Amino acid sequence: MDFGLVLQTDPPASQVVGLMRRAERNGFRYGWTFDSAVLWQEPFVIYSQILANTTKLHVGTMVTNPGTRTWEVTASTFATLNDMYGNRTVCGIGRGDSAMRVAGRKPNTLARLGEAIDVIRDLAEGREALVDGNPIRIPWVKDGKLPVWMAAYGPKALALAGQKADGFILQLADPYLTEWMVKAVRQAATEAGRDPDALTVCVAAPAYVTADDSAEALAHAREQCRWFGGMVGNHVADLVAKYGEHSDLVPEALTAYIKDRHGYDYSHHGRADNPSTDFVPDEIVDRFCLLGPAEAHIEKLRRLRDLGVNQFAVYNMHDAKEATIDAYGSEVIPALRS
Repeated sequence: MDFGLVLQTDPPASQVVGLMRRAERNGFRYGWTFDSAVLWQEPFVIYSQILANTTKLHVGTMVTNPGTRTWEVTASTFATLNDMYGNRTVCGIGRGDSAMRVAGRKPNTLARLGEAIDVIRDLAEGREALVDGNPIRIPWVKDGKLPVWMAAYGPKALALAGQKADGFILQLADPYLTEWMVKAVRQAATEAGRDPDALTVCVAAPAYVTADDSAEALAHAREQCRWFGGMVGNHVADLVAKYGEHSDLVPEALTAYIKDRHGYDYSHHGRADNPSTDFVPDEIVDRFCLLGPAEAHIEKLRRLRDLGVNQFAVYNMHDAKEATIDAYGSEVIPALRS
């Protein structure tokens, strides 16, 4: 199993770079950041510094979207980084929750997302693609390689990931839901004539390593990670609006917890002090995240690995950033690679 570190690009950028360097020293192989132009600093500028200050770390968006940049700009930006640093990027992409809504727009349609996946990959790897009906090729791209991984939850999005993406990003670490969604993605890949085992599966969720399993330690960890249930809840609310509250198409293990959700304040998006997440129960925090001593993380990650998860990406937005990176490097990562 590979490991990634996920950060927000809060200023100063030097701190983001420093945490990514620390992650590489501790055995992490991927460095991811959010991509929401209004809420955080521009990630691609910072990627250049991360790549220059690491040797093997791959960097990518978790996640970008097809609406805030034109597709040829996204492709050219990734291709430039790859040309400079040797094909060390991954394009994580989705419909655009915070990036689009904060700017007053609706998230992109799945049809637009599916088209963008093909175009961005083709252009970044030097092939011709149609952009708004016009054939375009980036002439200076020679040996580019850009895997495109898609984030998804709902049945249509899961099918699209299986049909088109090189990897599937699932932003929660519940084993039951992971099994259900990975099966859906792989089934869609098979039906599309693709090799389902060729898709990389990346689970991304907060991880908080505690000194022990005392009630006090776990309560603090939950409060530091409760924001995640609120963030996932934005996507779940979209699914409930589309498919209904009790639909056979979406597991109630995913949708039931948002019944007491009342709006969402994006100014606190992805932060431990988010006041819009008081509806998230402890059970959801425990299911969706990894909390407790290192042994508890190892046990849950082994279950996820057995379900076909290739990478676990640590959302590191809490009050123990350095300690989490170090604990994973000293205890968790060695156990999952043994």
